[in-house]
Amino acid sequence: MNDRLKTTQRKVVNESGIEIQQLYTAQDVAASGGDAMLGQPGAYPFTRGIHAEMYRKQPWTMRQYTGFGNAADTNQRFKYLIANGQTGLNVAFDLPTQCGLDSDDPQADGEVGRVGMAIDTLRDFEIAFDGIDLDKVTVSLTINGAAVVLIAMYLAMAERRGFDLKSLRGTAQNDILKEFIGRGTWIFPVKPSIKLVGDTIEYCAQHAPKYSPVSVCGYHIRESGANPVQEMAYAFCIAKAYADEVIARGLSVDEFAGRLSFNFNIFGSLFEQVAKFRAGRGLWAKIMHEQYDAQKPGSMWLRMIAGGGGGGLTFEQPELNVVRGAYYALISALSGAQTMALCCYDEAYTIPSEYAQRISLRTMQLLIEEMGLCDTVDPMGGSYYIETLTNQMRADMERVMADVDARGGIVKLVASGEVQADVSRQAYQRQLDIDSGAFRKVGVNCYKIEEKDPQVEFHPYNQADAQAQVARLNEVRQTRDAAAVAKALQAVQQAARSGANVMPAVVEAVKAYASVGEITQVLTGVFGHYQEPVNVY
Repeated sequence: MNDRLKTTQRKVVNESGIEIQQLYTAQDVAASGGDAMLGQPGAYPFTRGIHAEMYRKQPWTMRQYTGFGNAADTNQRFKYLIANGQTGLNVAFDLPTQCGLDSDDPQADGEVGRVGMAIDTLRDFEIAFDGIDLDKVTVSLTINGAAVVLIAMYLAMAERRGFDLKSLRGTAQNDILKEFIGRGTWIFPVKPSIKLVGDTIEYCAQHAPKYSPVSVCGYHIRESGANPVQEMAYAFCIAKAYADEVIARGLSVDEFAGRLSFNFNIFGSLFEQVAKFRAGRGLWAKIMHEQYDAQKPGSMWLRMIAGGGGGGLTFEQPELNVVRGAYYALISALSGAQTMALCCYDEAYTIPSEYAQRISLRTMQLLIEEMGLCDTVDPMGGSYYIETLTNQMRADMERVMADVDARGGIVKLVASGEVQADVSRQAYQRQLDIDSGAFRKVGVNCYKIEEKDPQVEFHPYNQADAQAQVARLNEVRQTRDAAAVAKALQAVQQAARSGANVMPAVVEAVKAYASVGEITQVLTGVFGHYQEPVNVY
């Protein structure tokens, strides 16, 4: 007989749709699936962590998201963060760069350097990473549609500075399927976009085997309206699509899977988020082992960055975002993330200031130095609540993935716009719930204060910096070998038309100082532009 306490209190359902009981016992753990997927840290199925010692051996990498203006401005911010103890870099690019446009393109007007660093040619990369030891500080490039060009630039820059590509570590987001679902900085149609992702994975497996060419980004799917279970399930469906693309080329799973990584979101219930990641680790290991026959433990690891959810921050009473950020960091640590990129308190309305970034950095450092988060592995493990919720969320993730497969697979659903429509509908309902107060948001629809003129500081947009960026691009064009550029771009076009891997040709093109826009224009000439489907439900 279950001795759970009876209650007349309100029904509690988390964001994933799971009803939360008043009390959890060992009976709930058993009923949800028991401890079959628990295991030990560092051992299959890695539910408790991918390393046996976890943070006792090495704390998480602290990788704040930053980049604005031009390469010189961003280089200064990189060095500021490193001087304050940051152990990794997470690069933000402006919208023109993300969309494959040069800074002098008419469509780029007013956006050059606004929401990230402007990159036009290899010269910008050389400036941005000047004086930064790429053997000591790993770099993540948050770029998707134009990733094939930016990865080529990063590898070319590192090689020219004398770093060995065989040992070079780093990451590129390079998750184009989630761009179709979420953010929208796509360039090419779905099929060639996946082909280009496959090109980067194949190229890096051969030339930069420790570099992670894809970070599958459930983060933005969550920001776009997905619930926590869907965030993980859709991300795994996407990762499988990339794996299938590369395996079809003849690579074995163990040649590349160990360099796949993930970027996930954190906002909402602490317990739901911790269970989400524990469930996801076990499920991903199970998928790679049972469906792909991965043999190396590293091929089954869910290597992830997690540390914030911009959608959880508020413009209202922004100082509360400092508190929210501390809880996000706590969740990330309790969840066993390898890397944190903690949102800053001012990120709800502007590019983070140095002051805000330092607070977020110090927050992560406090957890390491003062709060005991590195003392033991999986401190939440064994909780009846956590273990039950972990089992329930894993089962729900599997159900979502099965539904995606039954409807034709993630590629088909993205190409038709069905996933986008589902997620958008949920985002709309969430906003209605916030507006009505059904979804409680402190400072927004409860515990509000009247502020006639909120005291917030916006990052200024400097038109002179944008003009200087265009001038630098023109200077590169005037001083580079025009014949070498034309030859390199022709090679890119030939590779794209023939179906060959375009990465070798793109690497040579960026070395000749061909621009992001020039290379993208050649590729769109072959592949075309994506036309977004419009679904009305």
